Amino acid sequence: MGYSRPPPPGQSFDSAASMESVRDPQTYAIIGAAMEVHRILGCGFLEAVYQEALTKEFLLRAIPFRREIELPISYKGNLLAVKYKPDFICYDTIIVELKALDRLSGKEKAQVINYLKATGMERGLLLNFGTTRLEYERLILTARYSSAYSTNIADHNEANKKNRPTSERE
Repeated sequence: MGYSRPPPPGQSFDSAASMESVRDPQTYAIIGAAMEVHRILGCGFLEAVYQEALTKEFLLRAIPFRREIELPISYKGNLLAVKYKPDFICYDTIIVELKALDRLSGKEKAQVINYLKATGMERGLLLNFGTTRLEYERLILTARYSSAYSTNIADHNEANKKNRPTSERE
């Protein structure tokens, strides 16, 4: 007779089952491919080695991807001359950024969040192959977050205007 895992406290089996269906199978597939690359290669290589190996693993697993394509970035409605080249875009909707660092800092996470904002995509993965265990982080940028972020910046700028000397006011 098979046994199933009990649901988390406060949830019924039905709500626990529906929570399982909320998981993102696309990011799980990408993370699984990255774990396989890390299992075979370990840590210590340059980022380019992991990128090449992950390309091969994506092909083996039939994960659709584009590698280092140029994406336009705009500023106040104007396209910038500089282009962004993410390591991968998988499933046409997920930015995948690779690192091979001793440890991740907030800079790498901020980089992926900025790429999400610049492209309008909502999902990103930050994968670090530079440690003894693969480090990964799923990043989600929703319209609600972007709006709240913009509002906070506007509020901050307005507050700063009020605190500036009269000669600096617009």
